[in-house]
Order: sequence, then C-alpha cells, then structure tokens
Amino acid sequence: MNTIQCPDCGKVFKIDETSYAAILKQVRDNEFDYELEKRLDLAQKDKIQSIEIAKKNLKIEMQQSITDQEKKIQDLERKLERYEMEKEIELTQAKNIVEKERDMLSFKLEKIKEENEASQKLAITKITSEFQKERDDLKSSLDKTELLKQLAEKALKEKYEIQIKDRDDAIERLRDMKLRLSTKMLGESLEQHCENEFNRIRASAFPFAYFEKDNDSSRGSKGDFIFRDLDQSGTEIISIMFEMKNETGTSATKKKNEDFLKELDKDRHQKGCEYAVLVSLLEQDNELYNSGIVDLSHRFPKMYVIRPQFFISIISLLRNAAMKSLGYKSELERVKAQNIDITNFENNLETFKNTFGKNYQLASRRFDSAIQEIDKSIDHLNRTKEALLGADRNLRIANDKAQDVTIKKLTRNNPTMSRRFQSLKKDNAA
Repeated sequence: MNTIQCPDCGKVFKIDETSYAAILKQVRDNEFDYELEKRLDLAQKDKIQSIEIAKKNLKIEMQQSITDQEKKIQDLERKLERYEMEKEIELTQAKNIVEKERDMLSFKLEKIKEENEASQKLAITKITSEFQKERDDLKSSLDKTELLKQLAEKALKEKYEIQIKDRDDAIERLRDMKLRLSTKMLGESLEQHCENEFNRIRASAFPFAYFEKDNDSSRGSKGDFIFRDLDQSGTEIISIMFEMKNETGTSATKKKNEDFLKELDKDRHQKGCEYAVLVSLLEQDNELYNSGIVDLSHRFPKMYVIRPQFFISIISLLRNAAMKSLGYKSELERVKAQNIDITNFENNLETFKNTFGKNYQLASRRFDSAIQEIDKSIDHLNRTKEALLGADRNLRIANDKAQDVTIKKLTRNNPTMSRRFQSLKKDNAA
C-alpha cells in the first residue's frame, strides 16, 4: 500500500498499487502534453520566422530580376529611340533634297514665266511630263522590286522546303535500309540468306559457277560453302571458301572474328580454294568490320572478313580480278594436256619454262594491278559508307534538335514572350 497526502488539508490517503500507478501516469501524461505543446509552439514560431525570411529573400530576388528586366527594356528602348532618330535624320535629309530640287524647279519655272508666256506653258508641260514619267518609272521600278522580292522569297521558301523534304527522304531511306537489313537477318539464317542472294543472280552473273555447302568432313573439319567459277571450256577462274558466323543471343561469351580465321585458312588449303572469306555478324559494334570489306591477308593469305551486305560484292571483285589472268590459266591447262614428245622433252620444257615465266610475270603484274583496283574499290566503298553514316548522324542530330524545340525553351529567360504566350492561351481558353 502507498500513502498520498493532500496538499490542501494535509490528510493522508492510503491507496493500492494500481491506483497509485494510474495517478503517476496521469501526472506524467500531463507533463508530457505540456512539454509537447511548448515544443510545438517553438517549432511553429521557427517555421513562421523561416517563411518570413524566405519571403524576404524571394522578394529581393524578384526585385533584382525586375530591375534587370527593366534595365534590358530601357536598353531596348534606347536602341529603338536611336534607330528612330537615325531614320528621322535620313527622312529629313531626303526631304531636304526633294525640297531643294523642288525649289530649283520652281526657280526655273519662274524664270521661264518671266521670259515668255508661251514658252512657260510648254516648259511646264514638258517638266510635268518628265515628272510623271519619272514617277511612273519609279513606280514601275518599285513594283518590279516588290515582284522580285516576292519571287526571291518564294524561291527561298521552295528551296528550304526541298532541302527539308530531301532530308526527311534521306532519313526515311536510311531507316528503311536499316530495318530491311535487320528484318532479313532475323527472318532467315545467315547461311540461307547468302545462298538465296547468290541464287537470285546465279543465272545472269555466274552461269557456270558452283556454290554449294561443303559436306566433306573426312579431314576433320569443313567450311560452310565453296564457290568455284569456271569458263566455258571448264577452266577454273576462281575458288573461294566461305564461312558464315552469326551472333547468338544465348551465348554467355561473345566470340570474335579472329577466333575463326585459323580454322578457315586450314579449310581453304584442304579443299584447294584460292581465297577464304568470313561472312560475319559478330562484333557488331566494331567500326573496322562495319566499314566494309576488311582485308586480313597480313594475318592469313588471301583472307577477307565482310558483313552480309557485301557478300555479292566480294565475289564480283575477286572474280573480275581473276578474269584478267584467265588466259594464262587456260594456256597452262592446254600445255598440261598436250602429249609432249620424250625426245624433245628438255627443249620443250625449257621453252615452256621461259614462256611461262614471261607470261607469269605479265600475269603477276596484271594480277597486282587488279588487286590494286580491288583495294581502290574497297576504299571507295568504305568512304561511301562513312559518308552515309556521317549523313545519318547529322540528320539524326538535326532531327533530334528540331523535335526538342518547344515553346517553353523558346521563351526561357524571356518573360515578355512568356507573358504573351500565356495571354494567348488564356484567350484561346476563353
């Protein structure tokens, strides 16, 4: 039991533990509420004081902004006054010149009037006619100038409309080309795509060519396709071993083009092909392979890496170069087919060696010249692609800037224009 003494009468009360705890809780809650109310009042006062300070700062900033704007308006008004003053001076000078000429004409008229009445009338008529003619000429000149101005404005407008249309057409063509390329690669495998592209022009461009899958894996490995082109007599013009590599989205590690060059070079030698070409969609962000036909002969002899869009181009370039040495290959085949007399074997062999050596040197020089022409064609294709890519980037940047223009950006830091646009919006809403 606990005892409590009344502060007024001094009487002592005995209460149990539960009542005593309730009384203590009531006292503590009252003190807590009093302290909480006190702190809330202090916080409210601090908040009001902070708001007043913020209002004062905002008022100072607004006053400074208004002062700056007024200063700009005053500068513009001074420039406008100076411009109007200059125009007024020019008008005054022109008026003085006209008045001076008018006074001179008046003086001449008075002098003529004094000399002869008839001559005066004739002179007045002549001067009036000349004045009217000058006025008509001036009016005609002004009309012509106005017409030329309108024609120039119309031509300039049409020119820019044509430029904008050409830009839009170029953007649309580039987007369409990109979409078609990506759609084609998604719709069919790389091997099927290359085979279809070749079969599409086989009859017209390569009537005697062989382009089939390499199914011979007896030596441990095989390529994807072998291309061999023959002339009408059956002499081989050119042979190419093709390997196709596509990007797989499920692969954890990304393959590189160089990972397949050694095996492709091995397949080229085993199948007796003259060239090796890797048709690849790997390393799609690599600008070297995206620029066109890439010659990797410094790594492996007669080795090239291309994107699918250059598949027909590489065949045509290599075949055209090989066509220049076809005559010497045909002559070599004919010599091999001849039945050489044993008694004249050494003489014929020496003659053949000398002739073949000269022909080989000539063919080698022409072949080198053909290779140089191929390199020039490759460089030209690369420059053309770089120009197209540069045009695409510039058009995309210009289009992005044009799409990014808004009324809000145009009226930024220009309160006068902002107020006018807001007034127009209110009028339209009304």
